[in-house]
Amino acid sequence: MPLAPYALTRPFLFGLDPEAAHELTLGTLARLQNTPAQVLWQAARVDDPVTVAGLRFPNRVGLAAGLDKNGRCIDALGAMGFGFIEVGTVTPKAQPGNPKPRMFRLPEARALINRLGFNNEGLSAFVANVQRARSFRRGGGIVGLNIGKNAATPIERAADDYLLGLEGVFPFADYVTVNISSPNTKNLRELQGDAALDALLGALRTRRDDLQDRARRKVPMFLKIAPDLDEAQVQHIAATLQRHRIDGVIATNTTLSRDAVAGLPHAEESGGLSGAPVLEASNLVIRQLRAALGPDFPIIGVGGVMCSADALSKIAAGADLVQIYTGLVYQGPALVGEVATALKRGRA
Repeated sequence: MPLAPYALTRPFLFGLDPEAAHELTLGTLARLQNTPAQVLWQAARVDDPVTVAGLRFPNRVGLAAGLDKNGRCIDALGAMGFGFIEVGTVTPKAQPGNPKPRMFRLPEARALINRLGFNNEGLSAFVANVQRARSFRRGGGIVGLNIGKNAATPIERAADDYLLGLEGVFPFADYVTVNISSPNTKNLRELQGDAALDALLGALRTRRDDLQDRARRKVPMFLKIAPDLDEAQVQHIAATLQRHRIDGVIATNTTLSRDAVAGLPHAEESGGLSGAPVLEASNLVIRQLRAALGPDFPIIGVGGVMCSADALSKIAAGADLVQIYTGLVYQGPALVGEVATALKRGRA
């Protein structure tokens, strides 16, 4: 059991600006990871191994990308009991992201809005941080590295950035995620369109296969998609994933919809909405993907997991694994073990 219940620290953190609270938390975790102080949030990992995309995951609960964009806190976050940690999104060059303020809480809806815009320290710093992580991987944890494009790169040259990102992270990744679904980089979601997606995945698959041949190791590649897709778009994405033999899909990123939070403070802020309001939209995309992809194609479900029942709904929709982010902000580290236990038992 963690020695510092989140109920005691949450009021302080929620009294701060959301991004300030985020940075304070990550800075503290980075300083204290792999020290005796890690006992403050450490929890025994639920043992529920499952093999997905050729990787053995210690359990089915992961951290979604976006929380630790620079890969600074892999060991600290892993100590909360996660089976896998996904860090990033990283871009080839460092970039500041969008102007502040750019994170907003909607506590009445158990939700967040962010328009961070892939703020990160760049590929070199990211890789150095990932290489410093040791205890999580030593204990069998899986690390996914999430790549994106720089805001200054024209959308027609986006593949160049993704190829640079793939080459940079490949030697250090258990799996690589291609993020084309953030709503906070101009025109990025255009890459989910028919011709653009086909060209991008074709180029990435060819380069990944070449890297695998040279390294003599397999590194699965996943595509992260948005919840704001109609069924025809989901069907096309599924067909493109299969045509290029991509290893899996992560569904979903944040939503642009505000239907579930209309009238709440900050609801009209631009950016991606995450948390409880995204659950059903994400689950719908997962169900559509499962129907289109068949029973064996790896799907990671993310979006709106605030409790064990939410995680079970993702598995029922067709996901093999689940990820959390906003739920961790609202519920604290205990959520990880609660969800992992429920998934192992098959009930909340």
